[in-house]
Amino acid sequence: MKIVEFEHVNVAYEEENVLKDISLAIKEGEHTAIIGANGSGKSTLIKLFSNDLYPRFSLDMVKEVFGKKVWDIWELKKHLGIITNELHYEFTQRAGFLNAFEVTLSGFYSSFHIYEHQEFSPLHVNKVNEVLSFLEIEHLRHKRISEMSTGEIRKCIIARALVHNPKAMILDEPTVGLDIKAQINFVSMMQKLSTQTTIILITHHLEEIFEEIQTVVMIKSGEIYQRGKKEDLLNDTQLSYLFDIPLHVSCDKGRYSIANIN
Repeated sequence: MKIVEFEHVNVAYEEENVLKDISLAIKEGEHTAIIGANGSGKSTLIKLFSNDLYPRFSLDMVKEVFGKKVWDIWELKKHLGIITNELHYEFTQRAGFLNAFEVTLSGFYSSFHIYEHQEFSPLHVNKVNEVLSFLEIEHLRHKRISEMSTGEIRKCIIARALVHNPKAMILDEPTVGLDIKAQINFVSMMQKLSTQTTIILITHHLEEIFEEIQTVVMIKSGEIYQRGKKEDLLNDTQLSYLFDIPLHVSCDKGRYSIANIN
């Protein structure tokens, strides 16, 4: 099954198109990195995936997520886990008193709290325990968000999405705000996640693109500039054009890095 299938999709804010003639398909099991500069349209593309934004109508347009044109947004969230910095901020601001167990449990109702009217069974509790164990964050079980590091919070939010066994996870610049050790640890966790679900990584940091990601989509000025195999696109010529600056790309044991030539 295709996670997303878009053809000739345009998204506008007021009268100006911010995504232009987007044609893109991503299959289940096809771990993909979507890269581009700030302002290129990556965040808008995520909202298109999640049905938080809708495209301009045209007769030749195709927009399907998991093979369906229309979704109940809450039902879609069970199939597509989306981790953004905005969601991270919401939890730090609104739910600092929740611990890791409660954050994960809240995923069953997509809420920021645990309410008395919400019903949870032993199966829910068992699933939370399973997810905490899989992500190796059982030690955070009783730790409150207000006491956690940035990396710990982000892992709890991922755990929250995993209670639904999503078919795909979209991770939007997931190592922002993490120190070097936490970045390395988080990339290892993404690799582990990729054994359970399809990863769609939104980034402009090549260091986040782990070995299991084979497909790269380049977005520039609201358009899909290139789509193809990682080894064909992650090079000096393509990246220098994408970011409008002379760059040199290195690859060591399947891991990429980038440096300014000047």
